[in-house]
Amino acid sequence: MAGRGTPATALLTRQRVPHTLHPYDVAPETPNYGAEVAAALGVPPERVFKSLVAAVDGVLTVAVVPVTGELDLKTLATAVGGKRAALADRTLAERTTGYVRGGISPLGQRRALPTVVDASAERFPTIYVSAGRRGLQLELDPADLIRLTAATTAPLAAS
Repeated sequence: MAGRGTPATALLTRQRVPHTLHPYDVAPETPNYGAEVAAALGVPPERVFKSLVAAVDGVLTVAVVPVTGELDLKTLATAVGGKRAALADRTLAERTTGYVRGGISPLGQRRALPTVVDASAERFPTIYVSAGRRGLQLELDPADLIRLTAATTAPLAAS
């Protein structure tokens, strides 16, 4: 499994962005999945980020938030100049990004979507995000993630 690349890892390789792949084994239906991924990797959970696809005024948008918190939809909407946000339908999110739920990476998506990264990411030298499939995280500098996704930052996570 770890030998196969993903669109996210291909993008990082093409752009010569330093990154490290970290395989893990956590069942997708595990409650508190993100915290379990952090535990499996042996890293603080505030450094592990999940990618959520939301519709802001009808426009699909990616929110990258720490697994320790929930996405504040109102803050996401405000961050992209919108009024209302709701989590996107799972099938639509998968079809649009090219990834499956639990493995949606903010990088290398089928269609580039507006992206907002939680401001807490900038506190760390590296963060962990999905590499584009369940069971594989990638570690990279948050500045590289922000640059490659043309993201903005905002305090998106509500505890």
